[in-house]
Amino acid sequence: MAKVKRRKWSNASGNHEAWQIDFVDRFGKRHREQFKLKRDAEDRLAELQGSTRSGTYRPLADKADVAQACAAFCKYMTERSNRGEKVTESYLRTTRQHCENYIDPAGDYVVRRPGLVRKDSIGFKGGLGAIKLADLTAARTIKFRDEMRRHGAGVVTTRRVLGTLSRIMKHAVETDLVTMNVAKGIRVIGTRDEDSERVTPPSKDDLATLLAAEVDVALQDDAAVKRARKVRDQMIAAAFKLQIRFAASTGLRASEQWALRWRNIDLQLGKVTVDSRIDAYGNIDTTKSAAGKRTVPMGKALLTRLIEWRAATKFSKDDDFVFPDSRGNFTRHTNMMKRFWDPTIVAAGVEPIGWHALRHFAVSTWIEAGLQPKAVQTLAGHASYAITMNRYGHLFPSDDHQIAFDKIAEALA
Repeated sequence: MAKVKRRKWSNASGNHEAWQIDFVDRFGKRHREQFKLKRDAEDRLAELQGSTRSGTYRPLADKADVAQACAAFCKYMTERSNRGEKVTESYLRTTRQHCENYIDPAGDYVVRRPGLVRKDSIGFKGGLGAIKLADLTAARTIKFRDEMRRHGAGVVTTRRVLGTLSRIMKHAVETDLVTMNVAKGIRVIGTRDEDSERVTPPSKDDLATLLAAEVDVALQDDAAVKRARKVRDQMIAAAFKLQIRFAASTGLRASEQWALRWRNIDLQLGKVTVDSRIDAYGNIDTTKSAAGKRTVPMGKALLTRLIEWRAATKFSKDDDFVFPDSRGNFTRHTNMMKRFWDPTIVAAGVEPIGWHALRHFAVSTWIEAGLQPKAVQTLAGHASYAITMNRYGHLFPSDDHQIAFDKIAEALA
C-alpha cells in the first residue's frame, strides 16, 4: 500500500530532505514521486488513492504534454486520410494551423505531407503545448480561450481552435493518455454583433448590378500575356455570370458547386443532385453532413442558360465538371475570387461581399416566395432546424404576430 515516506541525504552541497511516494498503478507499473513539502505529498497520495480506486489514473498523463497529444492526433488523422476515411487535406491543414498558431505555437511536432512548409507564426504567446496532460484543467483551458480573444482572435476562430483542442483531447482519452476531455463544452461568447448567427443577404439591386458589371479580366494580368491566355480568360468570364446566377438560385455552397458534374444535373426535370464537395486541393469528399445530400429544383430561366452552356462548352460529358477551369479541372475558389469575383465587385461599385453571400441571397428568396422553414432547411442542406432558424428566422414573416399587433393598435386608437 502506498504511503508517504521521509527521505534524507547529504552531498557536497549540504544536507537535504524530501517526502516520497512509491505506488503501483492499476497496470502493475511502479512509480515514485518526490515532494519538498509533506503536505504536498499527502495531497498527491489522496488524489492517487481516489483515482486508482475509480480506475481513472493514467500514468502517461504525468509525462505526456499537450504538444505530444497534438502530434498523436495529427498522425492519427493523417493515417485516416491516407486510408480514405473522410479526412480531407483541407481539414488536416486547418488542424495543423490551429496547433501551430495557437495550441502549441512554440513547437514543431506536426506530421506533414512531403513538401509542406510551416506557415509564419502569428505571435501568440499563450499556447498550451508544454503543459502536462495531468495538469490541464478546465480553468486553464478557459484562460487559454481568454488569451486568444485578447490577442485578437475572433469568436469564430476561437470556437474553431477550441473545437480542434477538444478533438485532440478526445483522442487522448481514447488512447489512455488522459481521463477527461477538459476542452469539451467550453463556450465562447462575443459581443452582440460579433456573436450573432443572423445573416443579411445582399439586395436584389446589388445582385443585378453585379450581373450587369463588365470586367475585362485579361487586363488584370501583365501586358505581355499571350493572346491565347486572353481568349481563355474571356471564355471563362462569359461563363462567370452563369456561375453567379447558379449560386444565387440554388444556394449551393462553393465547395458543392465546384464539385458538380453534368451527371448531377437533370436538364429535363430541372433538378440538381448534391452529393459531394471539393476542397481547395482537389480532394472530393461527401457533403458537409448527411443533410447536405439533397435535390434542389431550378427555375426555367436558369435551366435554359445551363442547357445553352452545356451546348457551348467543350467539357460537356457526364463526368465533366459543370463549372471547370479552362483545362477542364475543378475551379479553384481562391483563384476565382481573385481573378473574377473581386474585380467584378470593384467594377459594379457595390459594397464588398463574399461569394457565400450568394447562398444567403438564395435562401432569402425562398423565404420571400413563401417556403416553410422545414423546406428551407432541406433545400439549404442544414444539419438541423435550429441552424436554419438561428440564421434566417428573422426573415420569415409572421401573420399571427401582425394580427396581434393590429388588434393592440385598434384598442389603443
